[in-house]
Amino acid sequence: MKMMATNSRFFTITIVASWYTSNIGVLLLNKYLLSNYGFKYPIFLTMCHMTACSLLSYVAIAWLKMVPMQTIRSRLQFLKISALSLVFCVSVVFGNISLRFLPVSFTQAIGATTPFFTAVFAYVMTLKREAWLTYFTLLPVVTGVVIASGSEPSFHLFGFLMCIAATASRALKSVLQGILLSSEGEKLNSMNLLLYMAPVAVVFLLPATLIMEKNVVGITIALARDDFRIVWYLLFNSALAYFVNLTNFLVTKHTSALTLQVLGNAKGAVAVVVSILIFKNPVSVTGMLGYSLTVFGVILYSEAKKRSK
Repeated sequence: MKMMATNSRFFTITIVASWYTSNIGVLLLNKYLLSNYGFKYPIFLTMCHMTACSLLSYVAIAWLKMVPMQTIRSRLQFLKISALSLVFCVSVVFGNISLRFLPVSFTQAIGATTPFFTAVFAYVMTLKREAWLTYFTLLPVVTGVVIASGSEPSFHLFGFLMCIAATASRALKSVLQGILLSSEGEKLNSMNLLLYMAPVAVVFLLPATLIMEKNVVGITIALARDDFRIVWYLLFNSALAYFVNLTNFLVTKHTSALTLQVLGNAKGAVAVVVSILIFKNPVSVTGMLGYSLTVFGVILYSEAKKRSK
């Protein structure tokens, strides 16, 4: 019995460590490719991610039987999943575009405002009101980002707007998912949802890539002739994008909601520290205080939401 408990604890620690590594790893590698390496094709990169998610999701569910396969039961359900996929695409593409112009530390500060946008969309789309205390806790979330933005040495307006759009789209997806897939017959676990969303995302992204990033395949092949590492970077980065989703599912399954919240808040802070150490981007004390205030606001918001239930 004691041996089983030890093994279970070891497994939980392993998946949490894998979740941290894959999340932070894909973020840093995206930044390196799009900014430092000079691979300036965020839509194509996102399409590579979605292609890998499509293939690896099928392998995990159909072959490895990690979770039972859930089927789409109606045309309406497929249209709902397609709508979610479109919003998901927009959030990932905008997030990748922002990494071309902004340091990871600043994008993480902006990304921490997701609860603010979630509360706004939930109110506008479902008229769902939270307790006033819950709304009050969003003040430090927004104030922190305003402070961080004002003192960010590497501030770039277009990158900032893209990051805000990515954060808002991420919040919109979570609210839409709750509305569109609310009935018991339509609910899908995150693994199955990714299985159906990722191929639809590729269908959306392919024409966008061909129109907006002309000859990107030819350019990538030419790059590979000069430096074959780009192929390994793209393959590893795409596989890592899938493992972000896989480990997120496993962590959700094997830990409590509270543990997940705490780990999620800490993950952003770890990503900031690691990115500063690797990319050595300049940071200001005021900016870090602003980010800290945002994280503190997110923790207060999570606590207020929990108490209001």
